[in-house]
Amino acid sequence: MILSVNTAELPNPTSNPISHDDDSAGGQARHRRAYDNVLQTIGWTPLIRLSRVTRGIRTPVYAKADFFNPGGSVKDRIGLPLIESHEKAGRLKAGGTIVEATSGNTGVGLAIAAALKGYRCIFTMPDKMSQEKVRLLRAFGAEVIITPTAVPSDHPQNYVMMAKRIAAETPGAVLAGQFENQANPDAHVATTGPELWEQTEGKITHFVAAAGTGGTVSGVGRFLKSKNPNIKIIAADPQGSVLAELWRTNGDGHPTGAPYKVEGIGQDCVPHTLDMSVIDEFMTVGDKEAFAMARRLTREEGLFVGGSAGLIAHAAMHVARRMDDPNALVVTFLCDTGERYLSKVFNDEWMRENQMLDTSPSNIENVLGRKDASAPTIVSVTTGTTVRQAIRLMVLHNVSQVPVLDGAVCVGSVTESHLSSQSLSDPKALDLSVGDVMEAPFPTVEAGQSVESVAKLLSKSNRAVLVKRDNMVQGIVTRFDVLEYLMAR
Repeated sequence: MILSVNTAELPNPTSNPISHDDDSAGGQARHRRAYDNVLQTIGWTPLIRLSRVTRGIRTPVYAKADFFNPGGSVKDRIGLPLIESHEKAGRLKAGGTIVEATSGNTGVGLAIAAALKGYRCIFTMPDKMSQEKVRLLRAFGAEVIITPTAVPSDHPQNYVMMAKRIAAETPGAVLAGQFENQANPDAHVATTGPELWEQTEGKITHFVAAAGTGGTVSGVGRFLKSKNPNIKIIAADPQGSVLAELWRTNGDGHPTGAPYKVEGIGQDCVPHTLDMSVIDEFMTVGDKEAFAMARRLTREEGLFVGGSAGLIAHAAMHVARRMDDPNALVVTFLCDTGERYLSKVFNDEWMRENQMLDTSPSNIENVLGRKDASAPTIVSVTTGTTVRQAIRLMVLHNVSQVPVLDGAVCVGSVTESHLSSQSLSDPKALDLSVGDVMEAPFPTVEAGQSVESVAKLLSKSNRAVLVKRDNMVQGIVTRFDVLEYLMAR
């Protein structure tokens, strides 16, 4: 198979603000020698220019692909430093237990390091997190305890509060403490920030990230501003998180959080590891925009990422478009792999159930196309048909209502319930003609009319519509047909 690439759709290499004269520099030289263990492969993740989702944007946008870490996320960077901080303090000894409240990725980073050091792991996770994350942690041998999402931050069942209690009650255990342990942001001062500075040759002007613990945005922000105070640090926050509002009010506000679907970022209080003073701007992004961008990055850029990466990239596109400056350089952050969200972000059914997926407009002819092809296109009667014949016809074809047609014109309708009621009250009604007992005709709609507009015509007193194309009746659609179609879609 020959793979062809349309180079006209990719950025002109001569316009790339970052040179590649020395391929041995930085991350380009990695993997050329064997490693002693997997922990040595953490960091020096690629910086990749976004070329397709940025069409029409003059400002170059690059993405730090931290899902290239061995555990599939940026949190691999803090796993070992968190553990070593407790070892150095004498709190964690051989055979000890590491406890942590995690949305999944920090747990993986800790589990990788714990596997090499021989520690036991217990993790608490909110129930909104994907099953892929739960199974992944258990694959590393960790014990995972699921807690309810919709509880206050100080509730005993909150995942952070439960982790603290478990750590306090378990002999030889420590709480890794990603939300308060300064080893978290320090890891990014030591690794992520310097990598970005070298990979962009010091040309970075805007760094866009998000705050879960705040370690990444705080640590990277501190390092970059130490190199160039003019670099702007922008935090993207999920709609429903309180962090953006607290930053805007300088901590004086009392925002009320709300549930959101994006995992791993946003908070209902400010973590100790988040340095708000480093951040120049907060941007709020909704779940729908975040997931749409995650799917676009996967399908258009070949970067398989999760919803948090989509949220951050969406904010980065906004920043780049607003800047409209080919001499600026925006870096966005791709936190983790999309493999963690196959049951959610990349599951069309889940996306539709949560109103996250735009569906293309469908017409009533689509509903007709889903009906049983073995049944007649339309079962109808004429005004001269007897009630007895009409009832037998409906029983034969298992339908509860039929139109009364005069050629291609609907002049009335009859229902099984109405005819049965009349016949039981007066058996002589069985020999009456349909024209004597019929009810109002069914409305007639064009085949191209939208399902939603047709649905509004259907009611208890109006149980079906006739579908026409080119003045010819194509079939009948009932209330149940439309309901079944909407449920399936």
